[in-house]
Amino acid sequence: MSMTSPYLQIFTQRNTAVLLLLGFASGLPLALTSGTLQAWMTVAGLDLTTIGFFSLVGQAYVFKFLWSPLMDRYSLPFLGRRRGWILLTQIALVILIFAIGCLNPQSDLWLMAILAVLIAFFSASQDIVFDAYKTDILSADQRGNGAAISVLGYRLAMLVSGGLALWLAHYYLGWRSTYWLMSLLMVIGILATLWAKEPETAITTPRTIEQAIVEPLKDFFCRNNAWLILLLIVLYKMGDAFAGSLSTTFLIRGIGFNAGEVGLINKTFGLFATIVGVLIGGILMQRLTLFRALMLFGILQAVSNFGYWILAVTDKNIVTMGSAIFLENLCGGMGTAAFVALLMTLCNKSFSATQFALLSALSAVGRVYVGPVAGWFVEHYDWASFYLFTIAMALPGLLLLAICRQTLEYTQQTNQFLPRRYFSRQYQSAIRLVICGIVLLGFWLILLFCSANEFSAFYYLKETLLNIGGLLCLMGMLLGCLLDYYAIRRNAKAES
Repeated sequence: MSMTSPYLQIFTQRNTAVLLLLGFASGLPLALTSGTLQAWMTVAGLDLTTIGFFSLVGQAYVFKFLWSPLMDRYSLPFLGRRRGWILLTQIALVILIFAIGCLNPQSDLWLMAILAVLIAFFSASQDIVFDAYKTDILSADQRGNGAAISVLGYRLAMLVSGGLALWLAHYYLGWRSTYWLMSLLMVIGILATLWAKEPETAITTPRTIEQAIVEPLKDFFCRNNAWLILLLIVLYKMGDAFAGSLSTTFLIRGIGFNAGEVGLINKTFGLFATIVGVLIGGILMQRLTLFRALMLFGILQAVSNFGYWILAVTDKNIVTMGSAIFLENLCGGMGTAAFVALLMTLCNKSFSATQFALLSALSAVGRVYVGPVAGWFVEHYDWASFYLFTIAMALPGLLLLAICRQTLEYTQQTNQFLPRRYFSRQYQSAIRLVICGIVLLGFWLILLFCSANEFSAFYYLKETLLNIGGLLCLMGMLLGCLLDYYAIRRNAKAES
């Protein structure tokens, strides 16, 4: 038997096949309410304002943490705590995707919008429970491969419901039959759910909704380095997020490739490299600790951005472009496998649905909000300086990772969490600051919806609530991070 065979055995196990198929079912609906649906509406001749409005249906993926406690608190009367919810969401998706395929964008626009919102809601709900399921079912040494396999299934599904669906709709089946085919493919997820095993965990589950909401937060913030770990989740893939935020614009406008060349390379080399990256990452994580995998893959993610810098300072060359995209996606795929394993490691199995939903929402902060900063940087400097900047932006996450090493290694080895020992009263002050800030931001959102006009009577009140609420949240998070840092130093002195 070869030396590597023990590391490949997991790819032949039953759980691996289940995670691949459930990952596929999790990724399939995403494009059907975004890119593919936009293409259908564009071909149908709808105006850009209407098409732009439909991009809002995906908000369920952003706010899925709001109803995730329900899926920790309640179990359906069939298939167990996790598989019951997964099956319910999948059956709903089969019906809804089939139904939206029966409509006409020109004559059934509002009904199509309602169905698209429902598809996004049930798809986000399926993601919640699937993330909790893989967190519960995988042991610490299986999380790297489990993350890799589920990401692989998710990416393949996005290709099927994205590029393949467009090709089938245009050349062979038409839009209606294509959506019906996608509905039929969701049955794969149902079969996988019925085939899967319910996680066997002797854990206490929340008995009330209040417990399901409050206990996951209390559990997390009573841990050692909780605030620094939250900051790590935001910053770990920050350099990757900056590099990807304007990559298409850079290749087309900055270098001069046409859209067809960029699309072809991204869809082929990019996808292939990501798949190879997550598989290599999963295999390597069996030989490395979680900390070492995160550090190694994080460094590779940063180094891979040099490919775009080389593109910016050399003459236009499609081979160089393909190499840069391949390298960036390969290292990004490895980093994604380790990062998903990190999120699973940080979840308490009693509240894995809620905690994973919250942590994954937090991890999207960088991906969502770096765009304006990236655009400003390129306008004031140049593309070469920007991609050097993206490498620098990867360093804070690696520094935080080094600071949190003891906590992460303890959690991986014991499957428990280091409790906080110092500054309990000061930590409560940090939490109160954040809560006050969130309340003020909540009032700001309410006024924003009630008074959309920028120059309304509430304009200055909205501005004040936004500024003060954001400032309080920032002060609370900075205080929490400082307390974590001093707690680490005090702990090190106590052990020396």
